Amino acid sequence: MKRCSGSDRSPLSRRDFLTHAGGGLGGVALTAMLGREARAAQAIDPLAARPAPHPARAKRVIQIFCPGGLSHVDTFDYKPELVRRAGTPFDPDGKLQFFASKPGNCQPSYWPFRQHGESGLWMSDLFPRLAGCIDDIAFIYSMQSKTALHGPGCFFMNTGFTLPGFPSMGAWVTYGLGSETENLPAFVVLPDPRGLPPGGQINWGAGFLPAVHQGTTMTVTEGRAPLADLFPPREAPGVSPEGDRAGLGFLRRLNDRHRDLRPGNSELDARIAAYEMAARLQLSAPEATDLRGESEATRRLYDIDDPDTGPFGRQCLLARRLAERGVRFVQIYCGAENTTAKAIRPNWDSHEDLVRDHGYWGRVLDTGASALLIDLKARGLLEDTLVICTTEFGRQPAAQGAGGKGRDHNAGAFTAWLAGGGIQGGVGYGATDPLGFKAEDRAKYCYDLHATALHLLGIDHERLTYYNNGVERRLTDVHGHVIKPILA
Repeated sequence: MKRCSGSDRSPLSRRDFLTHAGGGLGGVALTAMLGREARAAQAIDPLAARPAPHPARAKRVIQIFCPGGLSHVDTFDYKPELVRRAGTPFDPDGKLQFFASKPGNCQPSYWPFRQHGESGLWMSDLFPRLAGCIDDIAFIYSMQSKTALHGPGCFFMNTGFTLPGFPSMGAWVTYGLGSETENLPAFVVLPDPRGLPPGGQINWGAGFLPAVHQGTTMTVTEGRAPLADLFPPREAPGVSPEGDRAGLGFLRRLNDRHRDLRPGNSELDARIAAYEMAARLQLSAPEATDLRGESEATRRLYDIDDPDTGPFGRQCLLARRLAERGVRFVQIYCGAENTTAKAIRPNWDSHEDLVRDHGYWGRVLDTGASALLIDLKARGLLEDTLVICTTEFGRQPAAQGAGGKGRDHNAGAFTAWLAGGGIQGGVGYGATDPLGFKAEDRAKYCYDLHATALHLLGIDHERLTYYNNGVERRLTDVHGHVIKPILA
């Protein structure tokens, strides 16, 4: 939109125009109701709920992403040989080079491992609460990545490609199945309160899919609005609950004309849909994100009043509330972008002091993830909600450098786990070598994890495609197999 000019006028921004012409988003709500039916006659709603092509065990997904590189050998992947070789050179010949260092001595887990549950699977003492859920969890011990860089690693786990610009799994899922709710976004992302993960919002982008499928970011910090600019400022002049229907009707006609002259461009459609969704969110978002109605027992379960575990507990509790209100895909980030460590690292990237950093983040993940599984199961939601917990890569089984207290990046091995939604609990799949250095038995990439998740949602990963630049693209590229031994 062009700005007005002249010596006696200040520039008119888009927000100014919407405020004065339509009374803010309150007016958009009225116009949305008038315009939605008209546009529906012109094109099918891209977010309309569609039945799964095949029998589905899961209706929705909650994904926990731990950026920075969670150490598998300190958490889920028990390596007694690493204990036996503790303190001995990991690479006696001196030929290996890790990502940012030469290997130091073999370093076993800083926390003891114990067997838990009827399954007898191993988990370290870093996760005492999550250990109580072990019989609901399937572990993939043989995950690997194609990169040891944080940004590309996050892109790879989220989109199947190390380069930016490809659709995320959440975007593909909503493209294939649509939304179960008209009043909340189909794909919601809950970043860590400290900030965005490595790579930022590209991790939940729609890529070449219609822009309406990109993730919607929500803030979970107590006392802050869940969505920025959802409501007009209280001091804005001329804003009323009724708004100016005529002005917004005129704006809608301009938008429709602009769109008609640019067929195939989904950006404006997504923007119009976003304004209509924002209008509905004025009613639905405050209710969905208001935790005051939760019982005291639930608040204690998620430990939301604790200064350290509370923020992630709020993320997990909000994910449950969004899931039970029909949101198709919720992604939670446990950790933010890399910055210089102060008291702790802002994510799992424990180069300098693994006990310090994983000790902090372990308590955070343990509390929130266990509460989420327990709560979903108690409410009967775990049966058709697929929960995934992953990271972009693992960490090395040797100390970082001589006498180091941290661990370097390891693209060759890490662990992911799944629960609910058709997953067989209490099973372990694949294995790393005796020291946890490389995936050795039935090594898997994110393609296989994505194929399995789509399968549980009733989608054949080879048939969910989108034609772009002469190629029939898909989430799993030309790879991927369903990991059948972990299915119930």
